[in-house]
Amino acid sequence: MSTATTMVLRTEARLFTREPGSLFWMMVSPTVLLVILGLIPSFREVSEDLGGRRVIDLYVPVAVLFALIMSGLQAMPPVLAGYRERGILRRLSTTPVRPSSLLGAQIALHAAAALVSSVLVIAVGRLAFGVRLPQHLAGYALALLLAVTCGLALGAAVCAVSRTQKIATAIGSVVFFPTMFTAGVWVPVQAMPDTLQRIVQLTPYGAASQALDTAMAGGRPEWTALGVMVLWTVVLTATAARWFRWE
Repeated sequence: MSTATTMVLRTEARLFTREPGSLFWMMVSPTVLLVILGLIPSFREVSEDLGGRRVIDLYVPVAVLFALIMSGLQAMPPVLAGYRERGILRRLSTTPVRPSSLLGAQIALHAAAALVSSVLVIAVGRLAFGVRLPQHLAGYALALLLAVTCGLALGAAVCAVSRTQKIATAIGSVVFFPTMFTAGVWVPVQAMPDTLQRIVQLTPYGAASQALDTAMAGGRPEWTALGVMVLWTVVLTATAARWFRWE
């Protein structure tokens, strides 16, 4: 990593930590959501309809995906679109620091925030509600990394098609609600009717929910779910690269 890139990363990290509202929604709100749901007595009871699991067990992967949604859709696109709208990316092109260094720093910081939030959710789920840790650790790590990559690719695509910060916020909000549904925030994917499950699992967060839940239960994530996330990542990355403008 060059000196210029390191300086950009450090500067962006300082700016990143000066946004307490954004940090709360990315790193704290998913855990708050889990705690609120865990305080509902019926959610801590074993259900035969869920294969002997509890509702709170299903919501740990959901809360992890909620962190990715907040980071990829609500936090990152407005920041990048704002940099472009204010001409920061254009001015960087005339200096030794390339605009791509700033973009890379933003992606790295939001990915790190999402991963930290995920660890916090898993830890609180285990300590507060006795939720088992991921039983297939390698499969869970792979599914989580693919989910983070796919989520940030979605955010980059939103930024690419948004000319201004306000447009990025508006588009992110429109995409936000369908992704919340497919991630299982309102109704866990595993509790949906079979036909709806099959449809939802073709979406990025639906596939991620399936893969993370399978790994939590001790199984190896299905290649179909992993492949769906990879395919969406490729498509969304290509869309972002095709439509993104530095100014």
